Amino acid sequence: MTDDPHGGQPIERAGADLDEAAAAMILVHGRGARARGMLGLADEIGRDDVAYLAPQAARRTWYPNSFLAEIESNQPHLGSAIELLGDVLDEVTDEDGDGGVPLERTVLLGFSQGGCLATEYAARNANRYGGVVALSGGLIGPEGTPREYEGSMDGTPVFAGCGDQDPHIPVERVAETARVFEELEADVEKRIYEGVGHTVLEDELEYVRGLVADVAER
Repeated sequence: MTDDPHGGQPIERAGADLDEAAAAMILVHGRGARARGMLGLADEIGRDDVAYLAPQAARRTWYPNSFLAEIESNQPHLGSAIELLGDVLDEVTDEDGDGGVPLERTVLLGFSQGGCLATEYAARNANRYGGVVALSGGLIGPEGTPREYEGSMDGTPVFAGCGDQDPHIPVERVAETARVFEELEADVEKRIYEGVGHTVLEDELEYVRGLVADVAER
């Protein structure tokens, strides 16, 4: 097995070109899904001045086991996935040139397994992003995992939304994720929805629309 299973995976795109975009969004799909499906959020957001990029996981899965399993049990897939997100962000921000979208106007959003990956990446790489959105997701690792992340989110808006009947994401992990990002100096919005399972709600989409509008119109 390769030590970089997600290396060279395709990136689906929609919206504006990076050199003309007012903002960028990286959309991270869930287990068993396709990147192209995440581009449906572009239609929900309804802005053609945003560049949307959705990386594809190898075999549609970012890591093989539960996000609550021992971190080592999800390697090398987890490390490879985090590296891929870093590569996509480098492309967006064009660190080697001058034509990209600044990090502070780039939103990292994921659903389910993608939400877990997005939050874990952001915590490990704390910085001023346009925003970080976890739809039914949370930080990775078993209960008691040390959360010794370094750096500051410097006021980055971080949204954590989840149903209290979600069979995959314990609400306790969502609360822990919110606390960790607060400690990293993010501006955290946590919403737990009563009687809701593993899904995306209109209330969450409305938050995302407002976040993207704020980022794109700065």
